[in-house]
Amino acid sequence: MTTDTTPSRLSPIQPGEPAPEFSLPAINDDGTIALAEYRGRSPLFLALFVGLWCPFCRRSIAQMGTIEGRIRAAGVETLGIVASAPENARLYFKYRPTRLRLAADPEMSTHRAYGLPRPEVTPELMDQITAIRINPSGDLPAPLPVQEAAMAIERLDGGFTPTETDQADMQRQWPQLKGQFLVDRHGIVRWANVECGGPDGLAGIGKFPTADEILAAIRALPSW
Repeated sequence: MTTDTTPSRLSPIQPGEPAPEFSLPAINDDGTIALAEYRGRSPLFLALFVGLWCPFCRRSIAQMGTIEGRIRAAGVETLGIVASAPENARLYFKYRPTRLRLAADPEMSTHRAYGLPRPEVTPELMDQITAIRINPSGDLPAPLPVQEAAMAIERLDGGFTPTETDQADMQRQWPQLKGQFLVDRHGIVRWANVECGGPDGLAGIGKFPTADEILAAIRALPSW
């Protein structure tokens, strides 16, 4: 048994900073996936998700798979990191395949390395979460309380039966936030988006960048 010694940042990685290295088990490929394999070859759109218990992550992964071709046509590779054991993720994607290349990070070492926040669970936080209404993907008729929105999205996606691993992931991961990073071919972060980090605050729970936002960030990449 190994101990994860990945250092934790106090704030998210910012544009202009080097992207932290990682090497993780592949989910829909053999072997491992490392950030180093993209260096000198291609920019990378990197999305960090929590476990598959999260309906917002499952929907974002599916949506990201539908725009992967447009991102690749713009000269950028895509990679999603899922915070669940490789065998658990492989079981899920066996029945819900995606074009998106995926790696597994059940210990969320990349989340810590990239400085993604994990808010402290306090009565004040719970009161705020109870009060907000969300419609993260715009697919609901109207914004709903967080739990109701999660259940509504699960129904839209045909339902989900969590495994014991999914349930354990939820217990130890919530309320870890997610993020997306655009890394240039030299390994420098050029764009970053952190869940709940924008003007919406907590009302941004579950939001994922639109295709237009991602492609605009790609067009702004340096040409060198």
